[in-house]
Amino acid sequence: MSITPLMPVYPRCDVRPIRGEHCHLIGEDGTRYLDFAAGIAVNLLGHSHPGLIGAIQQQAATLMHVSNLYGSPQGERLAQRLVDITFADTVFFTNSGAEAVECAIKTARAYHQSAGNTDRFELITFGNAFHGRTMATISASNQEKMHKGFAPLLPGFRYVEFNDLEGAKAAMGPHTAGFLVEPIQGEGGIRVGTQAFIEGLRQLADEHDLMLVFDEVQTGVARTGTFYVYEQYGVEPDILATAKGIGGGFPLGACLATERAARGMTFGTHGSTYGGNPLAMAAGNAVLDAVANEAFLADVRAKGERIRTRLAQFIGNYPDLFEEVRGKGLMLGLKLKVEPRGFMQHLRDKHRLLTVAAGDGTLRLLPPLVIDEPEIDEFFEKLSAGAADYAVPEGA
Repeated sequence: MSITPLMPVYPRCDVRPIRGEHCHLIGEDGTRYLDFAAGIAVNLLGHSHPGLIGAIQQQAATLMHVSNLYGSPQGERLAQRLVDITFADTVFFTNSGAEAVECAIKTARAYHQSAGNTDRFELITFGNAFHGRTMATISASNQEKMHKGFAPLLPGFRYVEFNDLEGAKAAMGPHTAGFLVEPIQGEGGIRVGTQAFIEGLRQLADEHDLMLVFDEVQTGVARTGTFYVYEQYGVEPDILATAKGIGGGFPLGACLATERAARGMTFGTHGSTYGGNPLAMAAGNAVLDAVANEAFLADVRAKGERIRTRLAQFIGNYPDLFEEVRGKGLMLGLKLKVEPRGFMQHLRDKHRLLTVAAGDGTLRLLPPLVIDEPEIDEFFEKLSAGAADYAVPEGA
């Protein structure tokens, strides 16, 4: 048998972590890595946060799963906390970001179709977006690399260039149900939505009774220095998908919506066997205990600004390698003048610094939100050493 026991859909590297300590990962051979990937923006409290560990241990010893046939004191508590600190009136819990976006898509369609507008099913989405790997979420992206082998795609999506408000307006038609957008594209290259673009989408949605759906799977839960990044735009969505950091490493996602937007999500319209299980709810509540306060959020903003300022000064030393710094808070990107995977691998293999490659020639920097000054200094030491001894390919 030639196929591996783990289905070979990931080009896995030689880093094989078996333990985590705060902002470091330790491989099975004892190699220690500084983690500026954080499970792709998931491990926002690092790898050994006592509050998160304790909550999961206590809940696991009490009750892990009962299904959604029964009342959920744990889920009700977390949902109420999310409602209290966001635009939303109601929450559906999922196990992943892709599931959260799926629920958001269904909610946007149901808003129209529950009122008899059965022709309103199409969402306008944006170039280089990443919304997940299910059939609906790959169909919502224009990235052909995710489409290959899975045709035909699902209908109901129209693609427009990111930050192109006039293009979005021109794409609207009798089938339009709303807009699905990442305010900051993660996998697409830490591309930040402009204020005019995000405000314009809100205005178009209001004028034409459309749903504005934010995919904050990567930007959410304190990553950018506010609990959700929509707060920094002063623009509230109708529906929002969240995941990654909300469980701190435990699989958890959610779809948040206003009462109006959720009018079609009634008994029997949606469900999940594992979604909202008590163990996940304990993890989510522990994360909110740690991050849903202004002191923590202000600290994220301050650390993000310090790193961004130092990066902006640093990249000037290597004009053949770096182009610009992108992002907000601790969701940062380095736009490179070379293919980012090669540099990412160099940092990983030679300097034991873990980062994440992204689209548009960008290297993502997604550290745990609990990083301290020693880890920040270590990061710059490793990045500087990596830039100094990286051989820029000829012709790059």
